[in-house]
Amino acid sequence: MDGSTKGTARGRTGGQLLADALVAQGVTHAFHVPGESFLDLLDGLYNVQNRIELTTCRFEAGAVHMAEAHGKLTGNPGVAIVTRGPGACHASIGVHVAMQDSTPLVLIVGQIPFAETDRDTFQEVDYRRMFSPLAKWVTQIDDARRVPELMARAFDVARSGRPGPVVVAISEEMQKQMVDVQDIGPAPVLPAFPAPHAIPRLLELLDGAKQPVLVLGGTGWSEEGKAAIRDFAIAHDLPVAVGFRRLGLFDGTSPNFAGDLGVGSDPGLVARVKESDLVIAVGTRLGEATSQGYTLFPEGETSPIVQVHPDPAEIGRVFRPVLGITADLNAFSVALKAGAPGKPRPWGEWTKKLRAGREASVAAPEYEGPLNFARALQALEKELPEDTVFTVDAGNFATWPQRFMSVREKQEFLGPTNGAMGYSVPSGIGAAITYRGRQVISFVGDGGFLMTGQEIATAFQAEVAPIVIVVNNGQYGTIRMYQERHYPGRVSGTLLKNPDFARFVEAFGGHGEVVTETDELVPAYQRARASGKPAIIEVRMSAEQITNRQTITQIRAAAAKA
Repeated sequence: MDGSTKGTARGRTGGQLLADALVAQGVTHAFHVPGESFLDLLDGLYNVQNRIELTTCRFEAGAVHMAEAHGKLTGNPGVAIVTRGPGACHASIGVHVAMQDSTPLVLIVGQIPFAETDRDTFQEVDYRRMFSPLAKWVTQIDDARRVPELMARAFDVARSGRPGPVVVAISEEMQKQMVDVQDIGPAPVLPAFPAPHAIPRLLELLDGAKQPVLVLGGTGWSEEGKAAIRDFAIAHDLPVAVGFRRLGLFDGTSPNFAGDLGVGSDPGLVARVKESDLVIAVGTRLGEATSQGYTLFPEGETSPIVQVHPDPAEIGRVFRPVLGITADLNAFSVALKAGAPGKPRPWGEWTKKLRAGREASVAAPEYEGPLNFARALQALEKELPEDTVFTVDAGNFATWPQRFMSVREKQEFLGPTNGAMGYSVPSGIGAAITYRGRQVISFVGDGGFLMTGQEIATAFQAEVAPIVIVVNNGQYGTIRMYQERHYPGRVSGTLLKNPDFARFVEAFGGHGEVVTETDELVPAYQRARASGKPAIIEVRMSAEQITNRQTITQIRAAAAKA
């Protein structure tokens, strides 16, 4: 679509208009759990099934996580459709993920007949009130004539500025209305370029620096944008860190890569960033996790930060930068590369120091017992295709692949920056559907798997074959860690009784493996991949090794000294 009003001027139902509006916005995938509140939309999607791949899921949270993964990977709004009341409530966690992760997403919610509003009718919810703190915009369509207008607006809002989720409620009788209106395509909006003096001023600050660090974050990066910021960093020999769960933004094997800032970060990297005299923060909001609980810089005073973000409201929200640049991340990176040819820089030893810290951090320690998960992961890394897509859940287990594996340039890494458990399995399935043929590896803990693990059924139905690595230590590990720090030895409500995860996937007709020793992970992966089926590799971890840096015994000893 070229942005002009197009479509056939003929009578269509609201449900047909909604389906055609998705086509007009360039939607290729949609994820849903069916409900009677949007039967007419489903009928409309039947007419465009050659244009939109509709994936039927088992749980609304799973459907939205799949759509969110699609939005993260493509930069185009992911689309999820759920029914009213309980369906919308189940979906809300995915909306929260998309909001905090800045992922473009459009959630369509079937609604009650609008004539019954305010009667506390069956499954009635006011979605404007419910979703207003979680979404960029919430609207409801009660007049089918406004479907093209409001759907176009929903997609514009989802992808503009700081991307995020939009919720569109569709009343039941509206979907049956027959009206004669035209479709509306996307608005042809050019990206926001940095102001004329922005890059020269940034380069002045860089010329005066002795210990600079480039920190990358955010979403909406294109291949061109990532390549441009990579080339700039290498040409100027800048050390590069990535924000929390943004490991796919820079090649982890590069001599310029210093590590990730977030939960479980290398304390040495955190110390070096605090020592830095110029932090060029591109895309990152410098949120709580990335800023180590808002401790990287002093609050309430100007810090040596150049913050680049597409939404001016995010610049200086917590930390006052010495320079803020409002710009599309990709446009900024391309302009920066073009306007800053490489030249000798005085901070070569500083960059080497940060890289040496990263290499020391990823060196696998000795762990007690037959399974050294760090070494097993590093052996697995060598087996994976160069375009592997990784997804992770929330939990201590995620710090193992984040610390000990290097995400390479052509690989992708998806994780919920809001700490949502139950994210990894459905997002991995969404990634596999979005990029059919690419290897997807989903890391998840035993607690998170049993929140949305039933979505493995969707993988069979969609004919994709992600490999899920379930790290099983029989507990809610992160909460147990905090429990031991504050109430050592008083274990309450954090232990789990788990099934045989390998047999769980076998019940669906998939491939199951169990790993208890270091050398078993790579052969298990090889067999799982060769099977061509959705697979689960259950890694049975020691409950004692609560993190990759501490045991429960060590935490209790530290608490006793405090």
